[in-house]
Amino acid sequence: MTTTTTKSTTDSAVSGENLDKLNTNLKKVEELTQRLSQVMSHRSMHNAALDGPNQELFTKAASAYWSEALRDPAKVLEHQLQFWSKSVTHFVEAQQALASGKLQAPADPGPKDRRFANPLWDTHPYFNFVKQQYLINAAAVEQAIDDVTDMDSKEKQRLAYFSRQILDMMSPTNFLATNPDALEKAVETEGQSLVQGLENLISDLESNNGELIVKLADDKAFELGGNIATTPGKVVYRNKMMELIQYTPTTEKVHKIPLVLFPPWINKFYILDLKEQNSMVKWLVDQGHTLFVVSWVNPDAAYAGVGLEDYVEDGYIRAITEAKSITGQKQVNAIGYCIAGTTLSLTLSLLKQRGDKSVKSATLFTALTDFGDQGEFAPFLTDDFIDGIEAETEDKGILPSIIMARTFTFLRSNDLVYTPAIKSYMMGQTPPAFDLLYWNGDGANLPAKMAMQYLRGLCQRNELAEGGFDLLGHHLVLDEVDVPLCAIACETDHIAPWKDSYRGVQQMGSKDKTFIMTQSGHIAGIVNPPTKNKYGHYTNTDLSLDYQAWAEGAEFHEGSWWPRWGEWLKKRAGAKVAARDPGDSEHPVLCDAPGTYVTVKAKP
Repeated sequence: MTTTTTKSTTDSAVSGENLDKLNTNLKKVEELTQRLSQVMSHRSMHNAALDGPNQELFTKAASAYWSEALRDPAKVLEHQLQFWSKSVTHFVEAQQALASGKLQAPADPGPKDRRFANPLWDTHPYFNFVKQQYLINAAAVEQAIDDVTDMDSKEKQRLAYFSRQILDMMSPTNFLATNPDALEKAVETEGQSLVQGLENLISDLESNNGELIVKLADDKAFELGGNIATTPGKVVYRNKMMELIQYTPTTEKVHKIPLVLFPPWINKFYILDLKEQNSMVKWLVDQGHTLFVVSWVNPDAAYAGVGLEDYVEDGYIRAITEAKSITGQKQVNAIGYCIAGTTLSLTLSLLKQRGDKSVKSATLFTALTDFGDQGEFAPFLTDDFIDGIEAETEDKGILPSIIMARTFTFLRSNDLVYTPAIKSYMMGQTPPAFDLLYWNGDGANLPAKMAMQYLRGLCQRNELAEGGFDLLGHHLVLDEVDVPLCAIACETDHIAPWKDSYRGVQQMGSKDKTFIMTQSGHIAGIVNPPTKNKYGHYTNTDLSLDYQAWAEGAEFHEGSWWPRWGEWLKKRAGAKVAARDPGDSEHPVLCDAPGTYVTVKAKP
C-alpha cells in the first residue's frame, strides 16, 4: 500500500510540473503573437487579383445553380436530401458510439485519405465524426459544382479549382483543435511544439515580407558547389543575361559536336545537378559530351524592359556562338527544358529564317509549344488574373518569384502547402534537408516584358501554334522547326501535360522526330537516372496518330529513358576527339561552376 501511495504522489508531482511547463510555453505563444502582429502590419502588398477570383465567379455559380433548381427542382432537391440524410445518419451513428462508451473503429471508417493517417481519425468517435462530416460536406460541394450546367466551361473549371482550394483549406487537419497529431505533439512536448511552430510561422512570414510561403526544406543544409551543384566545371562566358558553364571532361575522348543545355529561367539550372547520384550534368559529361550549360541571371527591376528577344539573342544565340567558338565546331546539339524548350523552338524557327544552321539537333524536355489546352493552369490564364499580373509587373518591373511559387504550389496544395504547414506550424518540426525541395524554393523572378509576352502571346493567345509569333522582326512558326528532334514528356506532368507537348511536336517540320513519354511528373520524370531503375518510359514511332492512339499503341520499356536518348544523341554528336578543357585563350575562366548568377536569391 505504501509503495502504491508513493507512486501515486510522484506521478501527481510530475503531472503538476508538466502542467507548469505547458503554461510557461503557452505564455511564450502570447509573446510570439506580438511579433506576428508586427510582421503582418508591415506586410508588403500585391495586386488583389492575384489572390483568386472576385465574387463575380461565385455569384455566377450561385445564379447558375439556382437557375438549375428552377428548371429541374427534383434534381437539386435530391442532391440536398442526400446531403441531409448522410449528415443526420452520421450524427446518429456518432451519438450511439459516444453513448456506448467504447472507443472503437466504426464499421465503415470511410475512404482512405493521406491527411487522415492517424488511427484516431477512425477509432475515436470525436475525430471520426469530424472527418466523416468534412468528407460529406466536401462531396456535397463537389456534387453541386458538377450539377451546374448553365456556365461557361472555363468558368466552371475555374470554379471547381478554387472551390477545391477552399475545401482543402477547411480540412480539419488544418486546425489544432481537430488535428490529433498536433494535439498529441503539444501534450507530449508540454506545448513546446506550439511555440516552435509559431516561431517557424513568423520566420517564414519575415522571410517573405509578410507573404506566407511555407518553407519546404532546411535552407541551411545546402551549399551550392558544396553539397549540391558539385559537378566540376568553369564559367567561360558571362553577359547581362547568363553565365555559360563548360564542364570539365571525365573521358579521354569526347564527341566532336558540343552539347548546349538551356534550363528554364523560372528556376535554377542545378535541378539537373543536385547530387552525383542523380545528376544529368555529370551523366552527360561521363558519356563523352563537351557540355555547356546556361545559368540565367536572376532579374531585378532593372530588367523590366527585357523580353523574349533578349533571351533569344543574348542567351540562346550567344551561348551557341560561344560554344562553337570554344570547340571550333560549326554546329551544336541543343537542349531546352520547359519554358526554355518553348523558347528553343522560337530560336530554331528564327535560325531557319536567317539561314543559320548552327543547331544540328534539338532535344525538348517537357516543353509546350501548343497552348491550346491550358489544362490545370486554365484558372490562372483568365484575363482578370493576367491583368493582375500585368499590374504587378508594371509596379515592380518584374513578376516576383513568390507569385509564381504560390501558383505552382497551390496546384498541389495538400502536398506542397497544407501538409508541410501542419508539420512546421502546428507540430514545430524543422523542414527536412531535402535537396529537391530546397531547389523548389530557390526560384527566380521574371522580367516584366518577358512575362507578359509569354503569358499573353504564347499561353493565352497560343500564337506560336496558331498563326505564328512575332519576334525580332520575324514571324516565327512551328513548321519551320526542322532539325532532328527528340522530345521527352512526362506522363503525370501537371505543368506541361504530355498530350499538349505531343501536339506541338506533331506540328513541327522536322522529318526526323522522336517522342518519348516517361512515367512520373515534371521533375521526377526528367531527373530519372538509370541507376535508380525507378520509372519506365513509352515509345511509338508513329507520330501521325492523335495522342490517345499514340499512347494505346506505345511500347513500354523498363527503366530510365536517359540511355535511349543517349544513343539518339550519340548518332548526332560526331566522331570522338581529344577531351577539351574548359575555355580557351579568348574565353578565360571567370570562376568555378556553378558560377555566381545561380547564387543570387529572388528578393520578396
